[in-house]
Amino acid sequence: MHRFHSKSVIARFKIASVLICVKCLLVPAAAFVLGYGLFMNEHLLIFTGLGMAGGVVFLAIAGWIVAARTRCPLCMTPVLAGQRCSKHRKARTVLGSHRLRVALAVVFRGSFYCPYCNEPSALVIRERRR
Repeated sequence: MHRFHSKSVIARFKIASVLICVKCLLVPAAAFVLGYGLFMNEHLLIFTGLGMAGGVVFLAIAGWIVAARTRCPLCMTPVLAGQRCSKHRKARTVLGSHRLRVALAVVFRGSFYCPYCNEPSALVIRERRR
């Protein structure tokens, strides 16, 4: 299992993972609130849904910025960024997304499998040789 070289890399992985998970939860919630507000002709719900949609845009931009520097310690490919590289043939998905699988694994397990090299990585600091 591969490990990371600093706490800042681990913090970057956790922040990017939380942003991706919250964005994936907020998209259907915003669509539901906006659709329900339009159906019931409730202006407060419409504005709430539009505010949630604006939050999705903000989270997408913030997640894109942070996720660009979340690299696998072995293959050095950004695992949480939207790369169009070919994935490993045994890489698995959650709801059709490799990034969501990595983000959920980081948040709930503290380790993940890289979708590009399919090697496990733990969110711990590696010890240096002396």
